[in-house]
Amino acid sequence: MTLGNITTFSGHLHPLIVHLPIGFILLAAVFNILSYNKKYENLKPAVSVTLLIGFISAVLACLFGYILSLSGDYEKSTLLHHKLSGITLTVISGILYYISTEKVIREIRMPKKLFSVLLLGMIALMSYSGHEGASLTHGNDYLSVRTLMQQVREKPASVQSAMIFEDVVAPILQSKCAQCHQGGKQKGNFSVENLQTLLKGGKTGPAIVPGKLAESELFKRVTLDPGHKDFMPADGKPPLSKNEIQIIKWWITKANAVEGKTLAQLKDADSIQMQVSTYLGFNKNTAENADGNGVTQTINADIPIHADTLPMAHLRTKGLMVRVMLKKPIMLDVTLPVNSGVKMSEIRDDLMPLAKNIIWLNLSGNNFTDNDLHILASFINLEKLRIEKNPVTDAVCNDLISLRHLEAVNLNETKITEMTVANLKKNTAIKRIYTWGTAVKPAN
Repeated sequence: MTLGNITTFSGHLHPLIVHLPIGFILLAAVFNILSYNKKYENLKPAVSVTLLIGFISAVLACLFGYILSLSGDYEKSTLLHHKLSGITLTVISGILYYISTEKVIREIRMPKKLFSVLLLGMIALMSYSGHEGASLTHGNDYLSVRTLMQQVREKPASVQSAMIFEDVVAPILQSKCAQCHQGGKQKGNFSVENLQTLLKGGKTGPAIVPGKLAESELFKRVTLDPGHKDFMPADGKPPLSKNEIQIIKWWITKANAVEGKTLAQLKDADSIQMQVSTYLGFNKNTAENADGNGVTQTINADIPIHADTLPMAHLRTKGLMVRVMLKKPIMLDVTLPVNSGVKMSEIRDDLMPLAKNIIWLNLSGNNFTDNDLHILASFINLEKLRIEKNPVTDAVCNDLISLRHLEAVNLNETKITEMTVANLKKNTAIKRIYTWGTAVKPAN
């Protein structure tokens, strides 16, 4: 594990740890209030212990929070307020613990009511700090009068009356991108809040260029190979479905990234009507198999609705990462870490029952041979495959050429030749073949 991974992991602990001081400080306040009643006087000593635990956990929350702040593009003012209020809260909780110990109580006679007021004041400060933290993650209007008064947009009565941006594209981006690109957290200085921010883009330029797909950075990012460092959404978040990508592609190219217009007002809307209908849940024939992402069995009817969870558990215990991309039908993303030392014979029996459910598969850098990868012919629904840095030869294409859903295959640093590329091109489903570091000559 690299230092970068450790740092990122440590930062991700902040949302978990930050709830501990909240709970313990609130508990200390409850104990303090109850101790005014003679029936619960024995709770008074517990206030000191509870504050100590709250103080320690607050220190850890500050530490991990600082690390987390280094990994994202947060709104500076909100981040500063959250930091200062969090540090102040930690210091006050430490002071209150100190003055609540028996030794200090004997030397300093602080009025009981004053201590209670300070404790309640700390809870108020904690509430403010929590609000600032929520604003960083969910946006400045996450807990506001605006959010309270905001009206929920009603579902359109029909596909033709649906506004392409407001009812379809914007909800897709809110669902898949807003967590990192809206409000107080705007990675790359980019927000998906509205069409204006999409057109403005971020550090790399406009996210959307009407009518120009190749210049639309957002579309390029969501269609990269999942293993690419610039692939979005990042950090293992659910990717956009095929249906969603088709809708955004049509919106950029055919509708010129327009807003305020219904499908009925746009030309060539018939070509995207089925996808929009599916996304909005109007397609009754596929509604049973549709989920919130707009993915249905009509996209690939061969994917099983269910999958055996026991092989998934076995694979995870053997070090593989098994991610459920979609629950209905069950679509899996399976990765074996590089140089894992795991042999194919150890995982073959667990991979085969899941073969039809595996959509993305990464077996790169694990010394697998052509014979080891014969099982790939059974992965009939595979869309993206990474087997780079393995000693495979041209023989591997025999197991890939029949995969009619395979779109991308990474063969970098393998022993393949031009013959593999020529044979794989016979599979019209394959759009991208990566051959860097092989005998294949770069295309001019």
